[in-house]
Amino acid sequence: MTEPVHTGGCVCGAVRFAATGTPARVTICHCLWCQRRTGTAFGTEVVFDDAQVAMASPELAHYRHVSDESGRWLEVAFCRRCGTNLGFTLEARPGIRTLPAGAFDDSSWIRSDALKIRHVYLRSRRDWSELSPAVEQYEQHFNPQ
Repeated sequence: MTEPVHTGGCVCGAVRFAATGTPARVTICHCLWCQRRTGTAFGTEVVFDDAQVAMASPELAHYRHVSDESGRWLEVAFCRRCGTNLGFTLEARPGIRTLPAGAFDDSSWIRSDALKIRHVYLRSRRDWSELSPAVEQYEQHFNPQ
């Protein structure tokens, strides 16, 4: 049986990616950094092992942010041309890579009945963002380090 391949990319089309197989989870993060990074109430990241993701383009750029809470870095990938968020890697979780749910060409496979979905950092959740009772919920991270 062939592993599913999920493709996506940036708004302008300069950066494309392919993720093979099933992700470990989907994390919906309500921290203030993700709110600013995405310009909305939370970031929705699909978490894969690094080896599952193929992404390359001369337009791919990175920004390393150091958390003022943990002191650890998160390295965000984005399109140099259009600025689209293309996920990140984390110092605290070597070997994983996230891809934003909204950057997939077809995200219909991202469902709470098929994948583990977690809301994290609810302590900074915006009052106007509703939570689904069908997913796990944590005031901080589900596995703080």
